[in-house]
Amino acid sequence: MTTPDVSFDALMAEVMADADRFGHRRHVHLTWLAVRRCGVPAAVTLVSDGIQRTARYAGAPQKYHATVSRAWVELVGHHATADRRTSPRPGDFAAFATRHPALLDKRLLTRFYRPSTLATPAARTTWTPPDLAPFPWQRGDGGDA
Repeated sequence: MTTPDVSFDALMAEVMADADRFGHRRHVHLTWLAVRRCGVPAAVTLVSDGIQRTARYAGAPQKYHATVSRAWVELVGHHATADRRTSPRPGDFAAFATRHPALLDKRLLTRFYRPSTLATPAARTTWTPPDLAPFPWQRGDGGDA
């Protein structure tokens, strides 16, 4: 499902076309676009590599966090995939954000991870699964984040 013409820079430009600041909502929007255009596995790589490159370019490579990046892509991807099957307007980000307001909460990952786990060097550099609660698709109940 990977689309060769999807790039992090193009997604960033699209999301920032009418904005002056890249806040959390823009990050979720970029992630949603990546998931919709190339699927969750490819979006994990696309978004993670793009954020890591951007952090290095900004002189702050320590800001990149492998677990946080992947967890957000997987959470957004879980809901975007469900929306494609059930939503009357699956291609509208504003409607998506309204249906899934938990995704707009920057602290959402605290439902799944202990802060001490995310603070470890291992979690910063490699994938670490949730240690507080399973993600919605891991529970098997299809529940919301």
